[in-house]
Amino acid sequence: MQSPMNAPLLPRPVHVVGGGLAGSEAAWQIANAGVPVVLHEMRPVRGTDAHRTEGLAELVCSNSFRSDDAETNAVGLLHAEMRRMNSLIMACGDRHKVPAGGALAVDRDAFSAAVTAALEAHPLVTLRREEIEGLPPEEWDSVIIATGPLTAPALAEAVLALTGESSLAFFDAIAPIVHRESIDMNTAWFQSRYDKQGPGGTGADYINCPMNREQYENFVAALVAGDKTSFKEWEGTPYFDGCLPIEVMAERGPETLRHGPMKPMGLTDAHRPTEKPYAVVQLRQDNALGTLYNMVGFQTKLKYGEQVRIFRTIPGLENAEFARLGGLHRNTYLNSPRLLDGTLRLKASPRLRFAGQITGCEGYVESAAVGLLVGRFCAVERLGRELAPPPATTAIGALVNHITGGHIETIDAGPRSFQPMNVNFGLFPPLDFSPKAEGGRRLRGPEKAVAKKKAMSARAMADLEAWLATQGTAPAAA
Repeated sequence: MQSPMNAPLLPRPVHVVGGGLAGSEAAWQIANAGVPVVLHEMRPVRGTDAHRTEGLAELVCSNSFRSDDAETNAVGLLHAEMRRMNSLIMACGDRHKVPAGGALAVDRDAFSAAVTAALEAHPLVTLRREEIEGLPPEEWDSVIIATGPLTAPALAEAVLALTGESSLAFFDAIAPIVHRESIDMNTAWFQSRYDKQGPGGTGADYINCPMNREQYENFVAALVAGDKTSFKEWEGTPYFDGCLPIEVMAERGPETLRHGPMKPMGLTDAHRPTEKPYAVVQLRQDNALGTLYNMVGFQTKLKYGEQVRIFRTIPGLENAEFARLGGLHRNTYLNSPRLLDGTLRLKASPRLRFAGQITGCEGYVESAAVGLLVGRFCAVERLGRELAPPPATTAIGALVNHITGGHIETIDAGPRSFQPMNVNFGLFPPLDFSPKAEGGRRLRGPEKAVAKKKAMSARAMADLEAWLATQGTAPAAA
């Protein structure tokens, strides 16, 4: 046994500020590379407008990591890349998945508990429950700020003062959660759209509540007329298009919801199979017990009383009991293409790196993916090595390329807007060939689009493997 005096010296710790998905993933990657990490989480010392627990990686909005299709969906591809890189977030998500058709959804409490337990048990991770007010101390020479869209005001203001920028912000909304036993299954039925099976699913994973035309039109009118929460001090703040409040979508036109979260396609009313619903409200399982279901796409800024009144007009939800009502909060993010370099370092102070939603990525998986990569950047830097960013042909590389401005040619030429973005194939470099069917037949229409996505996904995984081969031994699995 080696004596403590002869034990190898560990590198100086990296400090990670924020215990959300990005910060938790970053800490895991750093520690598994053999570098000590101090993870600072301000909850429960200081709460936020959206969190309700002190658990790490708490999911404050949906419980879905979205599509798990790694061949034709960019977020599913990102799942696969993160699994290959031994992501803690994906490992805990897979371990605590709940049925959700083709999506990966998780029991949010069990998931958070698993992430927390893994980090608390790691010998190179120190968890400190404290708020970091203002800029981190100068003696912390390697810091990841992963405080997310709900960054404490003092820290946000200090970062903005350092950069000379004004903060950018958008509204984000939370959907209600309903007690399963309060849903009338004589009206509602179980089915996934097009009966699609996914991770942990059966093809009948959503509860569906049908509406005829009159019910739908009355519902849309009620959403538009309903009493809503106003934030006068936030006037002019835009919404993120991927998470619009249901009533904002309704205001865009009477048919918007029928072609969005309430589309009836791929669903057949089990109680009235010969009657095609005009619109359908879907609810997705929110916990492993199956006692809670969230209203898919029903983020809202309606006042609480209005939510209960209006949502109980939905067939099947007339007696709905809500475990949580919807809400709205303001998210903050940096003008990252102008402020961050290719490894997410702050140009004005390179000891600081940023990860997660504060960088301008959007979505649970995207936030965790950026945390994963920034953690690796910090770890190899501490170990005296260099790590080139992943190829832009990979999902994680395309996402970072978006954040750091590779897609904007005139970033310094004028006030071009930078907006949060989910990962999507539009961020990937185009293929240098046109996929063809067996026998060389040219593809057209939807068949061609699917083939292109499959080819992009295959290219991404091959390029990821080549990139990983330059790094030596990968971190241990979660």
